[in-house]
Amino acid sequence: MSSARLFLVPNTLDFGIAGEPAPLDDLLPRSTLREAARLSHWVVENAKTARAFLKRVDAVFPLAQPLQSLQIQELPRPPKGGKGPVPDWKPLLAPLRTGQDVGLLSEAGLPAVADPGSQLVAAAHREGFGVVTLSGSSSLVLALAASGLQGQSFAFVGYLPQDAAARLARVKELEQRSRREMQTQLAIETPYRNQALLDGLLQALQGETLLSVSASLCTPLAWTRTARVADWKRQPSTLPTDQPAIFSWLASG
Repeated sequence: MSSARLFLVPNTLDFGIAGEPAPLDDLLPRSTLREAARLSHWVVENAKTARAFLKRVDAVFPLAQPLQSLQIQELPRPPKGGKGPVPDWKPLLAPLRTGQDVGLLSEAGLPAVADPGSQLVAAAHREGFGVVTLSGSSSLVLALAASGLQGQSFAFVGYLPQDAAARLARVKELEQRSRREMQTQLAIETPYRNQALLDGLLQALQGETLLSVSASLCTPLAWTRTARVADWKRQPSTLPTDQPAIFSWLASG
């Protein structure tokens, strides 16, 4: 096995927050930032925001090379509808073949978990390269811990259908699974559709089902609310349309 490794570098969860961002070492471990500062090859979800992240790293630990000298490549966009040519991951791993470590970075949180990158990680394993996950925030785990729902058995179901009828059927299916297996279900949505998803969940879920929403995690605006669906309906909440939210539910037995 080559000594070169693919490093999964967690990003902050304050992407899109207005105003001056918090110092990076208040949000991520210094050991993670130290590793990020030494890497000169990157595969990222978005080059512009990756440079903004690395500029924040540089304020804590000076980068090993000037920002302009770093090699930053973007992950290929997945084909719409799952149809189209399969991306060629091999060129992105080229530095590993010459013995140079590569960092993988997403827009927010941990790469390859509810974010792009898992196929690149799989490609690295196939070629025998080591994969190292650095410590940092994962919004799914933070939301699950804050929810008070079942933490011994849970499933991340990703994005739910946008079509109202399809979403209704999917949520009811997942609620049945939650009741049958006593399993927490977790979903996400594009921030501008947060309220639409909340409204859809309140329509589909039964009144005694526990619903939890965590928004703006790891920022000064962070909050989590867990209540029965019936209580959500009695006391509605308005969700932010510019910040990520995690939706979790657990059906009663």
